[in-house]
Amino acid sequence: MKFALFTTNLAGGGAEKALAKIAAGLAGRGHEVDFIVCEDAGLYPPPAGCRFHALASRAGHGWLGKRRLAWRLARLLKSRGQDLLVSTLPFADEVAVLARAPRHVCRIANTLSAEIARLHAAKAERRAARYRRLYGRCRLVAVSQGVADDLLSQFGIGAGSVRVIGNPFDFAAIRAQAAEPCPSRPADPYILHVGRFAAQKRHDLLLAAFARAGLTQRLVLLTPPDPRLDALIAQADLQGRVVSADFQANPYPWMAGADLLVLCSDHEGLPNVLIEALACGTRVVSTDCPSGPREILGGELAQQLVPCADVDALAQAMRATLAAPKPAPATVAQALAPYAADRALDAWETLARESL
Repeated sequence: MKFALFTTNLAGGGAEKALAKIAAGLAGRGHEVDFIVCEDAGLYPPPAGCRFHALASRAGHGWLGKRRLAWRLARLLKSRGQDLLVSTLPFADEVAVLARAPRHVCRIANTLSAEIARLHAAKAERRAARYRRLYGRCRLVAVSQGVADDLLSQFGIGAGSVRVIGNPFDFAAIRAQAAEPCPSRPADPYILHVGRFAAQKRHDLLLAAFARAGLTQRLVLLTPPDPRLDALIAQADLQGRVVSADFQANPYPWMAGADLLVLCSDHEGLPNVLIEALACGTRVVSTDCPSGPREILGGELAQQLVPCADVDALAQAMRATLAAPKPAPATVAQALAPYAADRALDAWETLARESL
């Protein structure tokens, strides 16, 4: 079969990384895969085994820019042909809709109502109306049941228009990459946070909880440098205890070497880092944010969930998780099973056959 996967760029976000893994996985199964980006910019390499296409060196994000990109996308798809086009992230979704691409599904990678709730009233109303217009006429794939429920309850999407397909994870490959040499990784014990500096990720909450927890470990942040983050670290008087280690194309040695990985977001779609850290044998603590953490951390692992925006609860959970034994391998294996690569890739193949 022929697949086309389309996003804004490869700038380092979880949605783009997951789409690239889907593309590489489908290509590895012998399918013909075109991986298309709006602009040729990013930190991730193009997925292996795929034809890579950039519609522009730098994409214009205004009314005219979207339509130029849509025209280029339509031409490319017509020349290549596809059994299924999968777009992800709202900008790319809009461009794909403008291109009138056949056999198109939008992959929704975030809990949209939680994103909107962070905005001021007027902007929130505009964003919600934009999403209703855009997604009310598309077939949708949600990355978690929480994202699907949000689409149905908050945006008036019909149940028949939404399917849940989780992100694919090759656990053997993750563990192999985790074993690769990593000379830049700290030798001293550390706690890890992986995520770009954005309001959603709540670095402010993480720093406050880390300061309150009174732990002996250092805190390592895998995120590109940002003066605003440096200012937050200085305000918390943590300059000597927090290390900003930039984006890492292979974060798995850092996960495997960490005493604990913390996710403290206000909202997610399906947080890849929790699954990846568990696969690396690392303890995790997470806010119980919409959506995904509670689906991943079920059973006894739910003890590692804390309320959003609660500094004391996060600090206490960090201390308690570090003091407790690691979860049993069988418990971790049960949590990871729904996210095995084969399960997700089977679902994408089924969706493509149905589109035909």
